[in-house]
Amino acid sequence: MFNMAVSWWELVIRGAVVYIFLLALLRITGKRQVGQLAPFDLVLLLVLSNAVQNSMNAGDNSLIGGLISAATLVLLNFVVGLATYRNKKLESLIEGRPQILIHNGTLFEDVVAKAHLTHHELNSALRRGGCSCIDEVHSAILENSGDISVVPKKNYAVAPPGWAPLRTEAKLDTVPGDNA
Repeated sequence: MFNMAVSWWELVIRGAVVYIFLLALLRITGKRQVGQLAPFDLVLLLVLSNAVQNSMNAGDNSLIGGLISAATLVLLNFVVGLATYRNKKLESLIEGRPQILIHNGTLFEDVVAKAHLTHHELNSALRRGGCSCIDEVHSAILENSGDISVVPKKNYAVAPPGWAPLRTEAKLDTVPGDNA
């Protein structure tokens, strides 16, 4: 349990290499992978974590080895977060930049294709933003997190989320479920 099969510094180096590799891999695959996990994306992340486990611990299943690996990953994540906070060029490299998908009702198909967004995903985001079609959108932006921010045009009335029009054909003198 406390006997390590490899030295502590090897675990730190292995953890750092795997962290940097996965960070680069996830950055290359795009924003959609991080921000909008579909079931197959979740399976990929779980299998990926299992695939890199042995490369990180070199077969060392000791408690100390696991704690060193975990501490290395958390520390690297903290350092990367701090570095991207202080350096905007590094932030842009690691996190990317927001991308404009729609501006004044004009859809930028090339940006949508490059982001690997389906029209179903885009339309779903537009509906969540209170727009029923692209013509009602002032701007739609794919954020660094993978979320899509939608700003409706001012000349379109936007209903609040969950709002539904009243049914005018209902009779006021009847009770729902009453068959009389």
